[in-house]
Amino acid sequence: MENITAEELKKRIDSGETLHIVDVREPHEHAEFNIGGILLPLGEIRAMQVDELEDLKDEEVIVYCRSGGRSGQAAMILETMGFQNVKNLTGGMLNWEEKFGR
Repeated sequence: MENITAEELKKRIDSGETLHIVDVREPHEHAEFNIGGILLPLGEIRAMQVDELEDLKDEEVIVYCRSGGRSGQAAMILETMGFQNVKNLTGGMLNWEEKFGR
């Protein structure tokens, strides 16, 4: 698993790059504030219910959560499921908000 910083990710989002971003937080957290992407809570990833990601096994997938812990777990699980290029957002949404606000 590789990491990606908030600065790197924001630059890529702002440039209009097509990214595969996955929010592994709970629905209420996602509704409160998110940076886009697919909502797929860690519990669903643990249960291996990742059908909507199947086509991305050979693509870069960026995962994020509140602080980077859950997304780190999700990244490791996805890698064991055969995903080749998973990146974890360092510091999660807490770090993002500190640097860029909402």
